Amino acid sequence: MEGLSHAIAHKLAPLPPKAKTNLRSNGFGSVIVRSKIHPTRVFKRSRVVAEIQSDHRERLDSSDPDWKSKFQSDFEQRFNLPHITDVFQDVKPIPSTFCLRMRTPVSEEFADGYPSDENWHGYINNSDRVLLKVIHYSSPTSAGAECVDPNCTWVEQWVHRAGPRKEIYFKPEEVKAAIVTCGGLCPGLNDVIRHIVITLEIYGVKKIVGIPFGYRGFCDSDLTEMSLSRKVVQNIHLSGGSLLGVSRGGPTVSEIVDSMEERGINMLFVLGGNGTHAGANAIHNECRKRRMRVAVVGVPKTIDNDILLMDKTFGFDTAVEEAQRAINSAYIEAHSAYHGIGIVKLMGRSSGYIAMHASLASGQIDICLIPELPFHLHGPHGVLTHLKYLIATKGSAVICVAEGAGQNLIRKTNATDASGNIVLGDIGVHIQQEVKKYFKEIGIPADVKYIDPTYMIRACRANASDGILCTVLGQNAVHGAFAGYSGITVGICNTHYVYVPIPEVISYPRAVDPNSRMWHRCLTSTGQPDFF
Repeated sequence: MEGLSHAIAHKLAPLPPKAKTNLRSNGFGSVIVRSKIHPTRVFKRSRVVAEIQSDHRERLDSSDPDWKSKFQSDFEQRFNLPHITDVFQDVKPIPSTFCLRMRTPVSEEFADGYPSDENWHGYINNSDRVLLKVIHYSSPTSAGAECVDPNCTWVEQWVHRAGPRKEIYFKPEEVKAAIVTCGGLCPGLNDVIRHIVITLEIYGVKKIVGIPFGYRGFCDSDLTEMSLSRKVVQNIHLSGGSLLGVSRGGPTVSEIVDSMEERGINMLFVLGGNGTHAGANAIHNECRKRRMRVAVVGVPKTIDNDILLMDKTFGFDTAVEEAQRAINSAYIEAHSAYHGIGIVKLMGRSSGYIAMHASLASGQIDICLIPELPFHLHGPHGVLTHLKYLIATKGSAVICVAEGAGQNLIRKTNATDASGNIVLGDIGVHIQQEVKKYFKEIGIPADVKYIDPTYMIRACRANASDGILCTVLGQNAVHGAFAGYSGITVGICNTHYVYVPIPEVISYPRAVDPNSRMWHRCLTSTGQPDFF
């Protein structure tokens, strides 16, 4: 029963039962779960879902009249948020210092701020929930269907709503909050930092610091923490990058918690992806083990949009928008040349969301290649054969490829970066070379242009959509910490902001569903055939 509920609780189907996972070090003592699915396998989601459902139905006794309530109970238990009172039962809450009813002192009596207004209806009730899934599939064969049992029974799955609570578990004057940004750059980092700081100050926190250059900033003697305030962060959202700097890897979890204890940090806000969140969860567990009253809250940061359960992560919209410039340039180059072919490589190590959405948005892409769907370059059904057809019929063509696509076509180096990620081969350069070679061999002239805008996109300032998302994520991260939650992350689910236990979002990267309506829409737009 537990295996089934864990498998279907996510927005996308998990790995097939036969696909094992292995644990890789991320450089600071925590682990990242990696898939061992063979890269040449056609990742047809309908088949994967069928395998999972077949495997789990053996353990699901659908004849049990209470199976549905048992499933919901198990789900609720897994998504229950860790709270400091789990360890410190004697901790009593105090009225929240966050209230927006009155912001300007009108007398000397309130010169230092206002007490909580009990009549202010801006608080979230701890029992508020958000529905994780909103589609009732009537058949397992429906596009993108996720079914609990063979009859596709509707099962409600509720997660905790994010926002300010009426009672808090930290006295603002006793809080020292720290912010750390890990991994690579992503549009919106400064926006999140800014609103974490601003919201902390509204609660009344005076000691706010930034840890420089990721987790390494906790233990590198050459790096000192940065004092943060509203005055410091007021305009940082106007530029890209991170005020605090980023890096991969770092010290061990024990060393990080030692440093937190020495510095007196009792609120830690961690901005990063799957590996960074694995580290944040390990820090949370170590703090609990040492009986340290600390709140560790994550904010998912991945430009690839590959965090489980979330509608989207910050930086994604900006990346798709900025990718339009590269795609348009490739289109103009290809359209203006005799037998022109433009190739654009976009981010996406294991998930092709940016490539798919950018292709849909531009309307100028003829071939979209993503990591979730292996492809052949050569042969009667290969990419090169279709390119020949496009040149013959249209006179030009534009390819959009995600960086993690087609890795089975490139010689592997087995090298890893500081986060434990496999160093990918350059699929864009490989396709460029193969295209030139192919058209030369068949005697057809082709003008091939290759564009890789990766670092230009990563360094951009967040657009308006991401700016709003970052603002709310930063605010809700602080609300979650003051509410006493730890080992959680904040995100947007079905247009509502939620808190989720970190382990539920880091087991593996979210991937494009090849049987989803969105991928079908992309295929309709490009007109491309199967390349396998």
